[in-house]
Amino acid sequence: MSTDYTATITVDATPQRAFDAISDVSGWWGRITGTTTAVGDEFVYVVPGLHYSGFRVTELEAGRTVAWLVTGSYLDFIADKQEWNGSTVRFEIGESEAGTTVTFTHEGLTDEVECYDTCSNAWSMFVRGSLKAFIETGVGTPYDFGGDEELSADDHEHLHEGVREAVGTLTD
Repeated sequence: MSTDYTATITVDATPQRAFDAISDVSGWWGRITGTTTAVGDEFVYVVPGLHYSGFRVTELEAGRTVAWLVTGSYLDFIADKQEWNGSTVRFEIGESEAGTTVTFTHEGLTDEVECYDTCSNAWSMFVRGSLKAFIETGVGTPYDFGGDEELSADDHEHLHEGVREAVGTLTD
């Protein structure tokens, strides 16, 4: 039986600070377009030529839970380019004696899917490294690119519209 990819971190911060940092996706993962502050908000994350994903915020409970439905995706490095479609990225926030815990789960990212090794390694880097640092210090290490790879706000909006059109059944 396969299980979803999960990573847990413990941070020296309040649950609310962890929640706020998770919702500031650009601060720890990379540039997005769209918004992440209310249920129903949509955003797009892009790594030019490699990966883009559209998300809809499906759960927000301050200091406790953040969840995003993948409404559309394109992963250039695997056969099923839209393997993430319909999966959910979830953050559960709790308190322990050691501090605040954040349990990240990508529901649908199991060892049975082609992207598992590459995607779980990337999530591990962003959650255990960048997000943890961003929560504790306010400075993460999000993916950054420039030069020929840099996308304008118009490029992001075009991709956001494309994701919505390509997977209308998930976004309606």
